[in-house]
Amino acid sequence: MPPTSLTPDRRARIDAELDANPFLAEVGALFEAAGHELAIVGGPVRDAVLGRPGNDWDFTTSARPEQIESIAASWADAIWDIGREFGTIGLRKGDHQLEITTYRTDAYDEASRKPEVRFGDTLDGDLSRRDFAVNAMAIRLPSREFVDLFGGLADIDAQVLRTPVTPEQSFSDDPLRMMRAARFAAQLGFTAAPEVVAAMTRMAERLEIVSAERIRDELDKLLLSDRPVDGLRLLVETGLAEQMLPELPALILERDEHHRHKDVYEHSLIVLEQAIALEDRLETAPDLVIRLAALLHDIGKPRTRRFVEGGTVTFHHHDVVGAKMARKRLKALRYSNDVIDQVATLIELHLRFHGYGSGEWTDSAVRRYVRDAGDQLERLHILTRADCTTRNQRKALRLQRTYDELEHRIAVLAEQEELGSIRPDLDGAQIMSILGIEPGPEVGEAYRFLLDLRMDRGPLSEADATEALLAFWAAR
Repeated sequence: MPPTSLTPDRRARIDAELDANPFLAEVGALFEAAGHELAIVGGPVRDAVLGRPGNDWDFTTSARPEQIESIAASWADAIWDIGREFGTIGLRKGDHQLEITTYRTDAYDEASRKPEVRFGDTLDGDLSRRDFAVNAMAIRLPSREFVDLFGGLADIDAQVLRTPVTPEQSFSDDPLRMMRAARFAAQLGFTAAPEVVAAMTRMAERLEIVSAERIRDELDKLLLSDRPVDGLRLLVETGLAEQMLPELPALILERDEHHRHKDVYEHSLIVLEQAIALEDRLETAPDLVIRLAALLHDIGKPRTRRFVEGGTVTFHHHDVVGAKMARKRLKALRYSNDVIDQVATLIELHLRFHGYGSGEWTDSAVRRYVRDAGDQLERLHILTRADCTTRNQRKALRLQRTYDELEHRIAVLAEQEELGSIRPDLDGAQIMSILGIEPGPEVGEAYRFLLDLRMDRGPLSEADATEALLAFWAAR
């Protein structure tokens, strides 16, 4: 595609960004004085053209890593070389972080999980090996020359994702780029070109050589974007999801001829969107845990689906089964134990609200709901509300009112009883003293009895708790 000229308004955006960050001209002059080329490249250039705010600065240069360090040594406030093997040196200048990478022509070996790093000699060659044309634009420093060899501006105008070289070559160089296509679809609202989609579909299995950590990081960026559903649909349609998150396409259950159950896949995507709309209830947003939980909350349904007499479809215990499946998948993707525990807890509890009918919540039930949710209570509120996707307005309003009442009950009891830190009315030392027993399983048994008692009856005095404990022990 022939390059599109840089319009005056876009030129003005780029110049304004460069003027607002004078350190860019400084570092460009340093490299020029040392006889090396330096250019801003990739996302920062794309975002400057789009008028999107950006804080990360990526550079490419003709200098080799050791030369980068030498040039920047007296200018940068800090230097780190954790990416040296890939040709990348990191710098900090004031509040800004920079990554400067030697011109590269990377490629994956057929059986390798890591790219074979090959240094290049020209900016043109470096840009040709970028993932997409919208990321293959550059700004030379300090001259501010804008470089667009592969039609990135035209693709921005068309809101399309194309590769600088053939998609097959680009995805062979780095198969993770296929996931990046889905991520940019979600982040930018762009559409992958037909030839890109076709190559992703043909080459989906190539993703298996990419490490779980890189796949997880790319999935996180997709999920935390403004439109994650757009990217997820592309992953499913091309078969990429089958390689890294097979539980998602498995939700596309064959619907029976009488349409006796919802489309679980579409339902899950709607729940994700509705959960995102409620994220303002949380202290920070976007929130990865609630988005993972919303997306995966029904993954237990395919394994638990049963057609019973009368034409009813059931998914008994899909919450428990789904929580176990989520743990296994998230562990395989190398998520932290904290994230795995939080997501699994939300999935396991997402049906709890519906187990209490239309609002007949006892104080005991409210206490148990809060205790089991623990520090995930606010996320559980969001997931439970988002899980209502019925088109029946009367039913939707009834569920909303019922959950409003539950949250009100929680707030009232929380003020009265400090629900967030429910403990038995006697601690372990008191239990051992009262019963005359040593540390061991019996103490835990008594502790659990008192905790259940606390859930059922609320706070007790020490005398009443002691009396109940002794009665329990005598009848044991």
